[in-house]
Amino acid sequence: MPSSSDSLTVGFIMYPGLTQLDLFGPADVLNRMPGTEIKFLWKNLDPVIVDRGMRILPNTTFGQCQKLDIICVPGGPGQIALMDDDETLNFLRRIAPGCKLVTAVCTGSLVLGAAGLLKGYRATSHWSSVDQLSLFGAIPVEERVVMDRNRITGAGVTSGIDFALRVVENLMDKTTAQQIQLQMEYDPEPPYRCGTPKTAPPEILDSVRARLHMFQSSRRSASERAAERLATRDK
Repeated sequence: MPSSSDSLTVGFIMYPGLTQLDLFGPADVLNRMPGTEIKFLWKNLDPVIVDRGMRILPNTTFGQCQKLDIICVPGGPGQIALMDDDETLNFLRRIAPGCKLVTAVCTGSLVLGAAGLLKGYRATSHWSSVDQLSLFGAIPVEERVVMDRNRITGAGVTSGIDFALRVVENLMDKTTAQQIQLQMEYDPEPPYRCGTPKTAPPEILDSVRARLHMFQSSRRSASERAAERLATRDK
C-alpha cells in the first residue's frame, strides 16, 4: 500500500459521446487522494463533446502519455464508435501493462474487453450490456463493483463513485476512502427502489428495455465486430 506521500497518476480516456457522470464521479473521488494527478486523455487537445452536449478539454494526448498508475475508461453512447477505434485500443494495450490498476465504469468495460484486457477476468458493466463481456472472454458479474486482481470495473453510471472509493481503498487504505466519502457527503437515498432490474417494477423494466432496444442492437453489433477482430489478432 503506498503512503500518503506517494504520487499517483490517473488517466481517464476522453472521447466524444462519453457519459459525463461516468467521468466526473470517479474523477472527483480520485482527485481527492493525496498526491494524485489526473490526466484527461484523448488523441488531441481539442474539446470533446460528451453525450449531454458539454464540452470538456483533454489535458494530455495519447502520444504524451508514457506511464500511468491507473487507467480508467468511462462508458457512454460514444463507446460504440470507440470499439472500432484502433488508435484508442492500441493506446490501452500499450499503457495497461505498466498500470497498477486497469479500470472502467459502465460500458467502458466493453472497451477494455475490445482491447483484450479482460480475458479471464471477472467484470461488470451497465445492466443492459453486462452479458456482452463474455464475447471478450471475460466473466460477466452482475454486481455494482467487481474486483479481480488488478482489474476493477463498475456497473452503470452512478456506480462510478462506489467504484472510485474501492479504488482509493485498494491503493491507499479504508480510512482514506471513508474520509473522502464523508467529505463528499456521499450518503445516497434514492427516491425510488428501481435502480436495477432486480428491484424495478416489471412495467418500468419493460419500458426501458423497449426504449434501449435499437441502441442496444448497435452496441452488440459493435461488440461482436470487436470480438471477431480480437480473435483474429490473437491467432
